[in-house]
Amino acid sequence: MHLVLTGSSTGIGRALAARLLERGHHVWGLARSDQSDFAAQHAGAFRASRCDVADWSAVARAAADVEAAWPHIDGLIACAGVQGEIGRALAADPVRWSDTVRANLDGTFFALRAFAPLLARAPRRAKIVCFSGGGATKPRTNFSAYGVAKTAVVRLVETIADEERGRPLDINAIAPGAIHTRLTDEVLALGPEVVGAAEYAAAQKQKAAGAAPLEKALGLVEWLLSPASDGISGRLLAAPWDPWPTLDRHAAELAGSDIYTLRRIVPEERGKSWG
Repeated sequence: MHLVLTGSSTGIGRALAARLLERGHHVWGLARSDQSDFAAQHAGAFRASRCDVADWSAVARAAADVEAAWPHIDGLIACAGVQGEIGRALAADPVRWSDTVRANLDGTFFALRAFAPLLARAPRRAKIVCFSGGGATKPRTNFSAYGVAKTAVVRLVETIADEERGRPLDINAIAPGAIHTRLTDEVLALGPEVVGAAEYAAAQKQKAAGAAPLEKALGLVEWLLSPASDGISGRLLAAPWDPWPTLDRHAAELAGSDIYTLRRIVPEERGKSWG
């Protein structure tokens, strides 16, 4: 497959790039960092564009570069993200808070918008995988900007899945789980006084866990890129906990349900009547 991967220079993105190249895919990585050394190691299979995904003009230029070299892409993985502004929401720096949302939300949307024409030319069912997690399904104290953006990514995925229903395209979001990356190191460096005791303890646990949780996240991305996930779209799947390897058996049932989506809960759904 020909795949575009944002955030390919570090963390989960770099691990994904290496895994996909190992599987024989062609990968075009977008990142702010220089990736020439990695490209040299994988000559012909990995190409890169230096690009800030929060800058629409930069993403559009990268898409033009890809289009000049490839007739289509089979999949897009929007992995780029930053934790950005950390601390109590009502004491946060407004500019840094907004920049954090823009990097995570606009950075995802810009990639989806820029590469939509190339995805539409895919000879098989096209695939989009977006990264969520990190506070998308519940409040994440002291990480409001990151959590708000990641929640919005899920709603964007659900909306696009609904808008493009009937087209040969599947778009889903994943929660990778607790994985030790540079984001973990950022939390540890800031300390419990800034990030909170619970977040600091969780980061310590992530670092101690090593690479094991990463395997599940990489596996879920590969599964969502494969024909096994055909017809499953508009979902938020948690790599460590959801039974994604067998969801192909329930594709039709999922399509008509709100399973693995973000929804409002009313008292009646909990067996209560508050009328």
